[in-house]
Amino acid sequence: MYKDKKIAVIGVNENPEKYGYKIFKDLLADGYDVRAVGVRGGNVAGQNIYKSLAELPVKPDTVITVVPPAGTDKTVDDCINLGIKEIWMQPGSRSSEAIKKAKAAGIKVTERRCFMIECGLW
Repeated sequence: MYKDKKIAVIGVNENPEKYGYKIFKDLLADGYDVRAVGVRGGNVAGQNIYKSLAELPVKPDTVITVVPPAGTDKTVDDCINLGIKEIWMQPGSRSSEAIKKAKAAGIKVTERRCFMIECGLW
């Protein structure tokens, strides 16, 4: 279902111990069309980490948040501004305010479920 979508993972950095790194790297290894976004930038597995959704060369179909709730609030604002219609809030990144705002803007929200488990990758 998600293999044919463009995905952005928010919260990626160069630390292999962090979930943003692990999720991005595993999606990439499994052949997903995925881009990394992290405020510090950098590089993972030969791929650029963009500093914002707006910097991505292509608009993603789905955004996965792996950031604290305040980061998810900002990500929802970015999704609204860019016309992105689906957001997946990984456990620990959900925000009631972000969910409310996203749904009001017509964005499909998935929360309280792990993308990697739901897609059979972990």
